[in-house]
Amino acid sequence: MADVATRAGVSRTLVSFILDGKPGASEETRQRVLAIADEIGYRPDAAARLLAQGRSRTIGVLTDVHQLFQAELVTNIYPAAERRGYDMLLSANLRGYPEETFVESLLSHRCGSLVLLGPRTSQERLQQLAERVPTVVVGRRLANMTHAAGMLATVRTNDAKGIRLAVDYLAELGHRAIHHVDGGDDPGSADRRRAYRAAMRHHGLTDHIAVVPGAHNEEAGAAAAQAMLSAGDLPTAVLAGNDRCALGLLDGFTRAGIDVPGELSLMGYDDSHLSDNPRIDLTTIHQDAPELAQHAVELAVELLEGRRTEPIDVVLEPKLVVRSTTAPPG
Repeated sequence: MADVATRAGVSRTLVSFILDGKPGASEETRQRVLAIADEIGYRPDAAARLLAQGRSRTIGVLTDVHQLFQAELVTNIYPAAERRGYDMLLSANLRGYPEETFVESLLSHRCGSLVLLGPRTSQERLQQLAERVPTVVVGRRLANMTHAAGMLATVRTNDAKGIRLAVDYLAELGHRAIHHVDGGDDPGSADRRRAYRAAMRHHGLTDHIAVVPGAHNEEAGAAAAQAMLSAGDLPTAVLAGNDRCALGLLDGFTRAGIDVPGELSLMGYDDSHLSDNPRIDLTTIHQDAPELAQHAVELAVELLEGRRTEPIDVVLEPKLVVRSTTAPPG
């Protein structure tokens, strides 16, 4: 703006008035200023203007680019933010790098609120972050939300119910030896692991409880399949921590000549786009990505605009999606 003012021989204030469409300049001056602005490629810095007014209309989103379900969340967050007149700035959350580095990068780019997809940061640090900036955590349960300080919200699926739906379904098919390949220390894994054990006990299958160490990726699923094959006594059903893990399991078992679902039933969790591919057709637990995204953006905006001042935990209901990787035990 200062460059335009110098070239036009007028004050910066007058340039600001003209570019904002306010009166105060002759038509000749207005046309000269607009022509110079166009010539030098001037574009208004909307973020700077909003910051000068004490507010921002940019939501920073942190995501793990390797997680299919988080990609679906991002795809739905964009239009949800746009509908509310907000921009979105995306940062990848890469393994091997401190998560705080990416969070601070978003804040340095003038984000007024944050939406964190499956963060691994401790709850204590998340609450400290929420004291600095409105923060929405997606896909992870935080303890004692009613006593949380700061501008903090969570949006998640009821993982305990989702795992219970999966175990109920497999037990009703007649399965007893149901193994769970967990997600290790990935977000949500502890709740899913706990829910699996509780559901197995509910069906009187305590002696069949078996948690196989894993993670939310294909490599962990393949390794878990190999471990079960090496043990020599396969279960009749396997419940994976997420769809990516289930894909690794499916690949490992089919390469070993195991008929899925003839010899072994397999279930995932998330209902990501790949799970309904005709060549995969994975039975899974559905999480509603559009609804999760919509709630996340709504809460980020409400916190940023001061329309919500108390922490809140929004919990959505999961659904069982039956496809062709499950059947009664042979």
